[in-house]
Amino acid sequence: MATTAPQQQQQGDNAKPGLRKPVFITVDQLKPGTSGHTLTVKVLESKTVLQKGRSVSQHLRQTRIAECLVGDETGTIVFTARNEQVDLMMPNTTVILRNAKIDMFKGSMRLAVDKWGRVEVTEPAKFVVKEDNNLSLVEYELVNVVEE
Repeated sequence: MATTAPQQQQQGDNAKPGLRKPVFITVDQLKPGTSGHTLTVKVLESKTVLQKGRSVSQHLRQTRIAECLVGDETGTIVFTARNEQVDLMMPNTTVILRNAKIDMFKGSMRLAVDKWGRVEVTEPAKFVVKEDNNLSLVEYELVNVVEE
């Protein structure tokens, strides 16, 4: 018995597009100007660098930014946490950073998760953080390459 057009249409709507499996990388693989990273890191320290509230038509709107030193077994990097991310980035917490990107700040790399990514608290990791390889201490200089 042949299927009718409405039945075929209904089956097609239920099929979800294939989601890609996340490819976890390590801190030492991060490079300037890259994005779409998924990492599991431990939070070593977190300090609030900006906290201001402004009243927008009867609603108090908080802007909070914290710089958090995060790392894994290959190295550490500064993660810039914004607003509700600040509450998740407590010292000794293990988090999964999904769709993270590298921002450049005064010539050094900072890891960040914008509205397209996610910060998830997960069970404590087994690795020991390699604290003597801080990628945020490496200073980069923008060099324009002229192709001839």
